[in-house]
Amino acid sequence: MPQPWPASDIARSILDGFDDYREHFRQITDGARARFEQARWQEAQAASAARINLYEEKVFETVARLRKAFDAEALMDVGCWPLVKSAYISLIDLRFDDELSETWYNSIFCGLFSHDLISDGTMFIHTTRPSLRRARSAQTRTYKPQGQLDRMLAGIFADYRFSEDYADLAGDLQRLEAQLRENLPDWVCKDPELTVELFSSVLYRNKGAYLVGRIFTRDDQWPLVIPLLHREGRGIQIDALITDEAQVSIIFSFTRSYFMVDVPVPAEFVGFLKRILPGKHVAELYTSIGFYKHGKSEFYRALINHLANTDDQFIMAPGVRGMVMSVFTLPGFNTVFKIIKDRFSPSKNVDRATVIEKYRLVKSVDRVGRMADTQEFADFRFPLDKFEPACLEELLEVAPSTVSVEGDTVLIRHCWTERRMTPLNLYLENASEAQVREALEDYGLAIKQLAAANIFPGDMLLKNFGVTRHGRVVFYDYDEICFLTEANFRHIPQPRTPEDEMASEPWYSIGPLDVFPEEFPPFLFADAGQRKLFDQLHGELYNADYWKGLQEAIRAGKVIDVFPYRRKDRNNE
Repeated sequence: MPQPWPASDIARSILDGFDDYREHFRQITDGARARFEQARWQEAQAASAARINLYEEKVFETVARLRKAFDAEALMDVGCWPLVKSAYISLIDLRFDDELSETWYNSIFCGLFSHDLISDGTMFIHTTRPSLRRARSAQTRTYKPQGQLDRMLAGIFADYRFSEDYADLAGDLQRLEAQLRENLPDWVCKDPELTVELFSSVLYRNKGAYLVGRIFTRDDQWPLVIPLLHREGRGIQIDALITDEAQVSIIFSFTRSYFMVDVPVPAEFVGFLKRILPGKHVAELYTSIGFYKHGKSEFYRALINHLANTDDQFIMAPGVRGMVMSVFTLPGFNTVFKIIKDRFSPSKNVDRATVIEKYRLVKSVDRVGRMADTQEFADFRFPLDKFEPACLEELLEVAPSTVSVEGDTVLIRHCWTERRMTPLNLYLENASEAQVREALEDYGLAIKQLAAANIFPGDMLLKNFGVTRHGRVVFYDYDEICFLTEANFRHIPQPRTPEDEMASEPWYSIGPLDVFPEEFPPFLFADAGQRKLFDQLHGELYNADYWKGLQEAIRAGKVIDVFPYRRKDRNNE
């Protein structure tokens, strides 16, 4: 029989659901070490997807449990929820993951109530957590070389050991010492106060493991990442030593899958990462270690703070207008907002539900550094005066079912956010000859790496790829993606007669999943010079047999190596 609802009981039930979620999250995360040691790569991919899906599954379970345990009329009395929030705050104040538990509470509230009822009185629009915390647990290890780098490196890898032995520890340490001396100014290596600080837990992602920390003296600091690989049958290999901030930033990029790492105090670890990567927003850092829902909370808080404290207005994003999505942005905020149009171009054989499915798919697959992460939002409300009139006019014209004006507020019922990039077609228009070559080289690599990870972009036009601030080419338009193994790659049949050859329409049947790579060159490149250069760089992409070979490798269970850093002195084993 439903019990009457005291606020404290509802708060406790919500927190019990959070504890259940966190325990399952830890179980999946803790298995990363064994999967790395035993080279169980397909299990690693499955675990990554399962951990992403876990949040929504546990929110659904908790909401259902609340509905069953408490009287519906009382539970849905939103006027009493400030009392629930107050009781909840008292329960989470001493937790080490208190900021995550606020986001969890918000998810449960949104699962119960309409977004029209969201307010800071009933949920955590703004955090109640202190911005600065005293250290509550030792999460790092420190090493002081005292002029003996070799001894310090040996000490590090005596502490970070696995059930599988290092394949060539002596050789790897010798190479790492040489890289360290090459990467740092000579005087730094001799500084008696030189210190290396590493996070105690190893970070795991795909087929790699990473030691993450920093190198510092009294006056200077460098990030430090040491990637490890497990070569099946050959032991563990220390692959590189990275101190370049741009490269470390790429390792934590929004285009990568999320790390698995044991983080006792999430806020402190994110603070540690923020010190070594000051250009990263905390939202992206939380997301990078699997707390993508809290990353979403931090993003939203940064957005509303930006709108409140600047004169920035939404404008249409530069580039060719999309046939499925309409894209707008804030010039001073490094994000684009994408909404689905009410009507698509006739050439697009998809519907709204399919587009949503495709965008959600990207969340759970290995993005191999080549697909932008997305966040999905419902019922964004922005001040009317924050929209440039031409932008609002276009949004209301192409998506009236999604965008509406309510008094002095603009309601966006559904959208995705992505990191803003320069569209590749626009980048090439203003690029030097060397930049064109580099961009087209990376464009082809992006297509190949996505394909090897079992993703076929579908629409590979230049306008659907962007260039990041680090010069990497990234795919960001997902309405036609599919698993590579679903596509049917074909050679164009030879014409049977001269009439076939001259016909304006194909003389052969074409199925809905058929792809003819020989048609790519004129489709992808209007510029003849770019077309010729790309043919030199990646001409195999025009051959159906190349794509079929990748399909065979994927069906055989091969998981590719895609390194998010430059590898020195290594063959492509």
